[in-house]
Amino acid sequence: MEMVGGMRLAQLFTGNQEQLLAEWFAQQHAIASRRGLVGEAELRNQFTQFVSLLTAALSSAERVDFKAPAWQEVRSFLADMSSQRARQGFSPVETALFVFSLKQPLFARLRDAVGNDSATLADLTWTISTLFDELGLYTTEVFQASREQVIVRQQQELLELSTPVVQLWDGILALPLIGTLDSARTQVVMENLLQKIVETGAAISIIDITGVPTVDTLVAQHLLKTVAAARLMGADCIISGIRPQIAQTIVHLGVNLSNVTTKASLAAAFVVALQRTGKSVTAAFAHDASRAGRQSDAFDPLQPE
Repeated sequence: MEMVGGMRLAQLFTGNQEQLLAEWFAQQHAIASRRGLVGEAELRNQFTQFVSLLTAALSSAERVDFKAPAWQEVRSFLADMSSQRARQGFSPVETALFVFSLKQPLFARLRDAVGNDSATLADLTWTISTLFDELGLYTTEVFQASREQVIVRQQQELLELSTPVVQLWDGILALPLIGTLDSARTQVVMENLLQKIVETGAAISIIDITGVPTVDTLVAQHLLKTVAAARLMGADCIISGIRPQIAQTIVHLGVNLSNVTTKASLAAAFVVALQRTGKSVTAAFAHDASRAGRQSDAFDPLQPE
């Protein structure tokens, strides 16, 4: 629509802002109340800012074209609002209704303003429908992109949390793995392990796969890559948690782990790591108890001399 259409719509917003706010606010407040995240004052402020930007764009543009440079501030506002609502837990439909809730009250004001001029009413109705459909779809696109960013960030955080590197002893690290080991997770595992080796100067790293449900060729390759990377940093690796089923699978797949020390349990791997670092663990409590027993045999005040 030409400039006159934009100006007519801008005047419609300006002259009926209070009525539009009242009808729009009722629906938006109901949605926001269910979420409990957006207050009444914030909703009113968002509406006022949106209508102000929309009116300015309609007044300045030669054509009502949402993709035109004159609509940049409107797009920025909707992008910020959609991203915020994605983080607050709104649904895509509820976010798009921020725009669509204005259509019905706007059509009612339009009929009152145009009267019996059916041609103008039809043209302006089509312009409003097309424009608000574009606005609503834009909020949905931004919302989905924001949600995907949130999901990716959460997945990254979960990967980091699910791959802790624990220092068992001086010079000995343990990396317990739980769940599926894919390429993305292997990269996180490798980075965390290498960083911990640098920080502690560890000579032995135990990779425990007790919590890995299955080991296929791809998982075995990921493990070998991690072992190779640790060796380049000067740390030897022991793989623990080799259950009978996993051992059979590895043999059946023909995966070569001959140059890697493997143990059935983390405890057994820890014993090997202690031996390689020249350390040992003794039962101090049992030793003290035995010595105390020998002393009690030497003198018992309850026994006759």
